[in-house]
Amino acid sequence: MEQRRKILVTGGLGLIGHNVVQRLMAQGHEVAVTDIRTNYGLVPQDELDYLMVERRKKIPDARVHSIDIADQDGMDWMFKQYQPDTVIHLASFPRQKVVNVNPMTGSQTMSEGLLNLLEAAKNHQVCKFIYISSSMVYGDFVDDVTEDAECSPQGQYGIMKLAGEWLVRDYSRRGFFDHVIIRPSAVYGEYDVEDRVVSKFLLTAMRNGVIKVNGAGETLDFTYVEDAADGIVAAALGHNTANKTYNITKSHSRTLLDAAQLAVKIVGQGTIEVRDRDLDFPSRGALNIDAARKDFNFNPKVDVEEGFQRYYEWLKHSVYWSKKTV
Repeated sequence: MEQRRKILVTGGLGLIGHNVVQRLMAQGHEVAVTDIRTNYGLVPQDELDYLMVERRKKIPDARVHSIDIADQDGMDWMFKQYQPDTVIHLASFPRQKVVNVNPMTGSQTMSEGLLNLLEAAKNHQVCKFIYISSSMVYGDFVDDVTEDAECSPQGQYGIMKLAGEWLVRDYSRRGFFDHVIIRPSAVYGEYDVEDRVVSKFLLTAMRNGVIKVNGAGETLDFTYVEDAADGIVAAALGHNTANKTYNITKSHSRTLLDAAQLAVKIVGQGTIEVRDRDLDFPSRGALNIDAARKDFNFNPKVDVEEGFQRYYEWLKHSVYWSKKTV
């Protein structure tokens, strides 16, 4: 039987975070959560409020605190209060667009906040630190990229994620704790905000609008949120994962045009406009997940067709989104 862990999850009310917390609690682990419920200056407040309430319903027994990871006194209190042996660090600006809008605030969270959290983990004798990075650290890449591939990030989001990886590794090098680095890609699913690729495609189709595809041949390794959460939890709890880096994705790239066409097919309406690719974003393919399969039997189950359908059914029956698509 798996040893009961004491785990701190930062960003535990996020799209991925609340799924991770739900799985940890179902396995009987003691979980504490910190999340400041920020809208990043981009997400409409009523949308965020709705999503936070719905995500919270999925983890009703979780102990959630609104303490910023950059708050030294607050983090010191969290670690003293809960004495976690494991940290799963998901609190971050979630994507490149958000960082581009406010890079200074992004840096405060992604760099200063991370350092504050690492210092707290060091000072309170944490055993394992799981850092959620991003496939954006690779920059341009084609299918089957492995974790040892050269990283050439484009844009401040990917650069700060990669810098975070090096900071985490340095604390392990100095012997303070073991780490695991996770690189997910294009995570989507129920309880997500609208300002993401899959959400935009489905909601635009539901409004019978025009889906704008930035580069017909551009691809993404679309990963259903439940698969991503399963991989993160397995890596965090695994006995053969210390000081390793893992791609956690579906490992199957699909073009943006394919995704838009699938959204139109599922919804039954909507049109598509193909435009030039957005040069602010790297071209990305599918990531190789052999290491995760080998070390902790990672096996993503939900393909794009099923994942899009599940997400659409949730949007269609959502009290909030049903009013926003008429």
